[in-house]
Amino acid sequence: MSGFRWRDVARIGLVQAALGAVVVLMTSTLNRVMVVELGLPATVPGVLVALHFAVQFALRPRFGFASDARARTPWILGGLAACAGFGTLAAAATALMATSRLAGLVLAGFAFLGLGAGVSAAGTPLLAMLADGMAPERRARAAAAVWLTMIAGFIVTTMLAGKLLTPFSYDGMVRTVALLSCGAALIGAVAILGLERRATRQAQVPGIAVPFRVALARVWADPAARTFTTFVLVSMLAYSAQDLILEPFAGVVFGLSPADSTRISGLHQSGMLIGMLGAAAMAARIGGALRQWAAVGCAASALAFLALAISPTVGSVLWLKGSVLGLGLANGTFAVGAIGAMMALAVRGADETGMRMGVFGAAQAVAYAVGGLLGAMLADGARLALGDFGAGYALVFALEAGCFIAAARLAWRDAAAERSSAFSGGAAAEPILGMVG
Repeated sequence: MSGFRWRDVARIGLVQAALGAVVVLMTSTLNRVMVVELGLPATVPGVLVALHFAVQFALRPRFGFASDARARTPWILGGLAACAGFGTLAAAATALMATSRLAGLVLAGFAFLGLGAGVSAAGTPLLAMLADGMAPERRARAAAAVWLTMIAGFIVTTMLAGKLLTPFSYDGMVRTVALLSCGAALIGAVAILGLERRATRQAQVPGIAVPFRVALARVWADPAARTFTTFVLVSMLAYSAQDLILEPFAGVVFGLSPADSTRISGLHQSGMLIGMLGAAAMAARIGGALRQWAAVGCAASALAFLALAISPTVGSVLWLKGSVLGLGLANGTFAVGAIGAMMALAVRGADETGMRMGVFGAAQAVAYAVGGLLGAMLADGARLALGDFGAGYALVFALEAGCFIAAARLAWRDAAAERSSAFSGGAAAEPILGMVG
């Protein structure tokens, strides 16, 4: 077993893209339908998505530990199947809300919980398999390649959904989600088969896994890790708060159809992919610490959110599209710096790399759950207080801009002292830039 080649990494990227394809349908298409077509408060899909992330926070360590003791492929296949099934069930539950609100909401809650379990069952063993099959010096490049593939999967999914949802009907929505979810799961299953035998599994240490609180205490004792974890929380709160309100915002304020608002999400993902590639190429050529590139991306994201905040006043769909594209470009720049920083800081832990990645992942999961729900609740609260949909959404966008400014300050702080720390990237992060630059 000589380990993975780059075509094997591409196959793992397809599996990650398949998982992301199902999730993005929940956070974009179904979310928009609940808020606009069904007239539900944005808090409702916010709670559902928060449930999905809460389950991941609880189950990811358990599924990862279980796959350490057994083969990883069955867990991944089971997780893909669960994602397809529960994703389709979530679409059916959304359609049911049109005729039976309470039954649809109960069924949707069950579906989103199942979806979170499926993502946990497939996603954690998948990343462990990637680590199994890659030499330490190649893991950063492999992780970046998988991330880029996932973003590309988001783009393809939202574009296909936009086409298939024209004209809109609830039956058509269920068929579209079922087709895309099952198709993505099938692609992921074909991609993963036979890969595990090429991975070089590390010897497992018998005994009981270290409790999360112990792992957290060890990582928290490192000032650089503590600063980076805070950065992840703040920046991902800012990033995720728009997930559940962008499409409803486009539908309610600008009158866009479900297909057109889904394309708005695709525009954001396209901009993010271009931003990642462009920022990585520029960083490789003109240099600079990765924490500085993360700060630049955060500052640019703040400007893009301010542009979104004033878009109801401007009243132009072209302005809206430009602001969303600019947000994607800025988010991509931020992601390049953050990914490289995370990789570099994780490997500083030597034998506790997995625990460090777990702490950062936990921070991200909490930020996503809280950010999405908080953004939806603030949009609803501001709308009720101000009596205007546009003003409610604008207030949330402005608050996100403020969070990104705070994250930029965290990323930029103590630049000279942190040149060799998580934010600087160092040798471990440079391959990411070389790969796409």
